[in-house]
Amino acid sequence: MPSLKLISLGCSKNTVDSEVILGNIRKVGWKVIPEASPRLADVVLINTCGFILDAKQESIDTILAEVARKNRRRKGKVYVMGCLVKRHGEELQKEIPDVDGWLGVNDTQAVVSQILQKESESDNTLRQLTTPAHYAYLKVSEGCNRQCAFCAIPLIRGKHISRSREEILKEARMLAQAGVKELILVAQDLTYYGMDLYGKRTIADLVRELCAIEGIHWIRLQYLYPHAFPKDLLEVMRTESKVCRYVDIPLQHIDTEVLKSMLRSTTRAQTEALLADFRRALPDAAFRTTLITGFPTEGKAEFEALKEFVRTFRFDRLGVFPYSQEEGTPAYALGDPVPDREKESRAQEIMDMQEEISFAANQTRIGKVYEVLIDRREGEFYVGRTQYDSPEVDNEVLIRADSVHLVPGNFYPVRILSAEAFDLYGEVAG
Repeated sequence: MPSLKLISLGCSKNTVDSEVILGNIRKVGWKVIPEASPRLADVVLINTCGFILDAKQESIDTILAEVARKNRRRKGKVYVMGCLVKRHGEELQKEIPDVDGWLGVNDTQAVVSQILQKESESDNTLRQLTTPAHYAYLKVSEGCNRQCAFCAIPLIRGKHISRSREEILKEARMLAQAGVKELILVAQDLTYYGMDLYGKRTIADLVRELCAIEGIHWIRLQYLYPHAFPKDLLEVMRTESKVCRYVDIPLQHIDTEVLKSMLRSTTRAQTEALLADFRRALPDAAFRTTLITGFPTEGKAEFEALKEFVRTFRFDRLGVFPYSQEEGTPAYALGDPVPDREKESRAQEIMDMQEEISFAANQTRIGKVYEVLIDRREGEFYVGRTQYDSPEVDNEVLIRADSVHLVPGNFYPVRILSAEAFDLYGEVAG
């Protein structure tokens, strides 16, 4: 039985692509070796990320390590796919000639055919999950029609292409039947869903239909683009009990002139008005955002405005990325005037503020009881999450394993006993 090991790097959209490939490979009789396993495989496939410099370097280091391993054992093949190949494929082929095949993005069938060394039909709804069995990412579209000045995604993934509602619902039902309880909807631009297929944004209708699927308990929406936000989706988030009270809205900045140079199609006033709408409709929601420091037009005054905004709005979750100049993007022509050290310093300053904000917010949760989904056992603790936390990036709830027996994938009422900046400690209530 031939075997495949797939190393998936980068974002949750890459995770979905990788899981589709694994599902189709297993369907034809191949053995899938887990990424963390030390066992060797006949074929190693690396799904790369090419978004920012650090991600590119991780992808390149992984490719070099797997090629060296193949050359030492003098057998097996290494294939490389994904965003880095799409972005820098010709250069990579020259620099790393021992890779057996280079594949781009958005073509699962081509990847599967390459691995099998024959033409093969692939099913984009067929998945082998690499996440815990009780949650799964569900990709509703590919590509992006936005032209944010700093972003290379449209160059890599192309224009926005919505999946059909029928295909998405079919996949969601299959996941539910397999035991998935939490669906995490992902896309480059989730709120744009349906424009190309139906002539209007239909993400609200899709979410309503997903809520009707038996077995699904939580539906989490990620990457809600702020410009032209569909208000009917906000109503769905308010009224559908399965939709997590979780607002993941990547703002990138707050200064109007910086937003203009980022080509974000919004202003500070419009952004603050939208956030106010969210807080009125979802007063108990957790807010998550991402920001960029050191964009070419961000001076000291603009950075101070960003800090003041973070200090005032008090996001529950926040991530910061120092600006990375990407060739081919609209911002490339602006140069890179902010020194890397200053970008990093600004990012750290905001994260230090956020740590204090998160600590204060978590202290208010002490004594309260929340529904917690247990993800795993890790050492002395069971590790779970509330509806206010997405996997891998947000708070976790830790429950001592010597005090109770819990089953990963199940929900429990948990009383919070103590809290740190990014972790909550609790006990099963009742």
